[in-house]
Amino acid sequence: MNKSSIYQTAIALSFMTVVWACDQSIQTAQTSALQKKDLQAPFRYSGDSSILVSGHRGGIEEGFPENSSEGFEHILSKMSAFFEIDPRLTKDSVIVLLHDATLDRTTTGTGKLADYTWEELQKVRLKDYEGNETAYIIPRLDSVIGWSRGKTIVNLDKKDVPMDMIVELIKKMDAEDHVMLTVHTGAQARYYYDRLPGVQFSAFCRTIKEYEDMKISGVPWNRMIAYVGPSINPENEKIVEMLHADGVRCMISVAPTHDKLATPEEREATYLQEIGKRPDIIESDRPLEVGKLIQNR
Repeated sequence: MNKSSIYQTAIALSFMTVVWACDQSIQTAQTSALQKKDLQAPFRYSGDSSILVSGHRGGIEEGFPENSSEGFEHILSKMSAFFEIDPRLTKDSVIVLLHDATLDRTTTGTGKLADYTWEELQKVRLKDYEGNETAYIIPRLDSVIGWSRGKTIVNLDKKDVPMDMIVELIKKMDAEDHVMLTVHTGAQARYYYDRLPGVQFSAFCRTIKEYEDMKISGVPWNRMIAYVGPSINPENEKIVEMLHADGVRCMISVAPTHDKLATPEEREATYLQEIGKRPDIIESDRPLEVGKLIQNR
């Protein structure tokens, strides 16, 4: 088996199944996926009612920071998922993962990330979502991309890293087959597609205007999933129908809404409402909670 086939098979193990009950069921699903070679297939709409889960910033779990490979590993030990992550630049132009422009919320440091060099950041420790210090450091993007090979897909949100730097890194790491890029406009999608034709996109398609912008970019729909908003509702139902006709899975994000409810019971009720609307992908800060409900539906 050549290098490309090994990577393709390995990544497919994590994505050909989106429901799980225990290690045995995951193993069974992975075994059935051994013959799958098309890495984009799990992200194409097929009308089979399956729901993929994306961990927003990786996810929030006690003892595990967001945007950390340790947190990603913890989620993957319990379910299949891919991860939305946040690349940012240090003072010496090292690409690391951090959602905020400042260190204060998620680390033991203070001030702007851009004021620190990579070496200086080695003294900073990440905090979990409750503010507890952990033993983990801010990760470099290249390390996370290397870690993800054969395990999952990482979806790079658009922060302050120039697009040409993202292209250069993905090419250098030969990572088109396990990196996804969030794009807000058709022009961004076209720029990346012309330079990284094998990469997958998470495209903003919340309105007809955004849908048309992606359409005229000329980037094939089979390279995209579509973010349609926090829920499927009367305002975007027509867009979802058009995207489905184009073979595109539609993603909602409950991170800014239901994830913030105080109790598991409150969150469960609202998650179930969203699952009932049949989105194709749910992005959540709490992927384990959402995934369990998808399994039991």
